[in-house]
Amino acid sequence: MLLLVALTVCLAAGIAVGVGALSLESPGPTATFDLSADGDQSSISIEHVAGDAVDVEALSVTVAVNGTELAAQPPVPFAGASGFDGAPAGPFNSRADSEWTVGEQAGLTVAETNSPSLETGNSVTVTLAVDGRRMATLETTAA
Repeated sequence: MLLLVALTVCLAAGIAVGVGALSLESPGPTATFDLSADGDQSSISIEHVAGDAVDVEALSVTVAVNGTELAAQPPVPFAGASGFDGAPAGPFNSRADSEWTVGEQAGLTVAETNSPSLETGNSVTVTLAVDGRRMATLETTAA
């Protein structure tokens, strides 16, 4: 009988902890993107093809070339950043609307000072995350 009471108390405590750990966070946006890269220009372009609008203020972008992450990652939105040439295009630019919607293209140019360098034939992977949750991983070969 004492064993049954102890087991019931343990189960109740386990359920209480489990319920407390459940999160009622709303899921992040879902969207589809198209990635292109130009090795001659060292540029990357991402088009928002379909889905929810994305708040660029909550977005993080991670770029890898041939499986190695760039030494300097783009701090979107930005107007000028170490490791990148000029100002980015579209919603990655800090002067643009912070909402990235269907049909808009965002782009950036990797500087020669960033490594690894982006060249024709390289594999390019871009990971987009909103509030720390991965939203998309895009891959292409630089033309």
